[in-house]
Amino acid sequence: MKNALNQFRFMGFVEGGSLLLLLFIAMPLKYFFGMPEVVSVVGALHGGLFTVYVLMIIYATFAVRWPFRFTVGALAVAFIPFGNFILDRRLENWKQLKAA
Repeated sequence: MKNALNQFRFMGFVEGGSLLLLLFIAMPLKYFFGMPEVVSVVGALHGGLFTVYVLMIIYATFAVRWPFRFTVGALAVAFIPFGNFILDRRLENWKQLKAA
């Protein structure tokens, strides 16, 4: 990773993927197949990744010097399934506009 924005975007994909894994795989396994241990493992993994994601938000806020609305948006989308992937698209557009 060459810069803070790319590192943040990568972490967004990882954290967003862990949320989808928790919601669409682990939770159905718990409630439909009686496997609560899957949620324990995936939930702990997601919690750790979420913590790293929040730290990356703080790091990227200062390193990239992006607008405050991106900081608030980055935190908000972490709670929405597929939100990180939508944010990534916006960051890519913002990165291109800033480079021009």
